[in-house]
Amino acid sequence: MQSYNKIMLYFWLFAGFFIAIGITYMGITEGFSKWMTSYVFALLCFIMFFMRRYMMRRMAKHVAFLEEKKKAEEGSNN
Repeated sequence: MQSYNKIMLYFWLFAGFFIAIGITYMGITEGFSKWMTSYVFALLCFIMFFMRRYMMRRMAKHVAFLEEKKKAEEGSNN
């Protein structure tokens, strides 16, 4: 599951970059007035990247907390 999460994390980052580059290219060739609203999709990709990274770090801290709690309970039982 950890490898899937990392793959999806970088998927959103690369998707955001490629979408932003594609929209910029289309804006230069066809005019930005037509393509300006499409930057929302790149923004959503970057938001997904940062949210996923935040949640992965939060989950890692939670797992570490649970392991510490389990070790403390085992130590107090012995």
